[in-house]
Amino acid sequence: MLVTTIFFATDVHGSDICWNKFINAGKFYGAGIIILGGDMTGKAVVPIVYQGNGTHRAVLLEQTFTLNNEDELQQMIKKIRSRGYYPYLTTPDELAELDHNPEKVQQIFRQEVLKTAERWLDYADEKLKDSGIRCFVAPGNDDMFELDDLIRSSKCVTLAEGQVIKLDEYHELISSGWSNPTPWHTYREESEEKLLARFEAMLSKVKNPRTSIFNLHVPPYASSLDDAPELTADLRPKYAGNSLIPVGSRAVRTVIEHYQPLVGFFGHIHEARAATRIGKTLCINPGSMYEQGVLCGALVTLSKDKIKSYVLTSG
Repeated sequence: MLVTTIFFATDVHGSDICWNKFINAGKFYGAGIIILGGDMTGKAVVPIVYQGNGTHRAVLLEQTFTLNNEDELQQMIKKIRSRGYYPYLTTPDELAELDHNPEKVQQIFRQEVLKTAERWLDYADEKLKDSGIRCFVAPGNDDMFELDDLIRSSKCVTLAEGQVIKLDEYHELISSGWSNPTPWHTYREESEEKLLARFEAMLSKVKNPRTSIFNLHVPPYASSLDDAPELTADLRPKYAGNSLIPVGSRAVRTVIEHYQPLVGFFGHIHEARAATRIGKTLCINPGSMYEQGVLCGALVTLSKDKIKSYVLTSG
């Protein structure tokens, strides 16, 4: 009997340690297929400012660190990267200049995002070659479009965005990292109507939607996988984050309800870690704890037209 085991994770947001864990998850969990659901990009650059006499200073998560030698500097660079930020070596003069030049800051951010992604893909190619493990990535709404060409250049990582991919004799994968509009106006977001058209374009090529896997970054609307803190007009959490509202996609819910795939993999809402069912479809959001260096995931084993088992993982 055919058995296919898939490991899914999402929203690693620049964390070196989470990406490395993802790439090694196939071997660790015994999965022949690993899928990343989007949002590879970190949130910010962290300046490491040269102070003279071989010392540097950095502020990470509102804590100031003085780095007295090369070992301490390298440890801080590793710590920043593990938490999903981009270390940037600079001087007091350049830092003062950057305070008045937001365009240059954006250039540096873009440069560090792409440099990190290149390093990640080199790591994946090294670890996955000759392993037999297939790796699929669909950049999420926070990911700039330049990442797509970088992923295409990889020998072992397949860009899954907009594709219908045959996983085995019975199961096909569709993927998209696009989302419905967010308050942050990110790279890959669009109206529900356009999202639905995007999904239908893939689904028109799927032979059997009922045994397929949907890797769609944004969760279905009102599924509990999309519960996020309600925000004020200035984008602060209402009631100290205790008021939750659904922010998922109605287009995603529509295609799940209509096509009833075997499994739906989602992300986007880090705190909504859960599994639920919409009709016959098992819907999973493994959540994200990238800032703690913890990779949240889902391990799913499929037979021809059934889910044999699934478990949410973290580590």
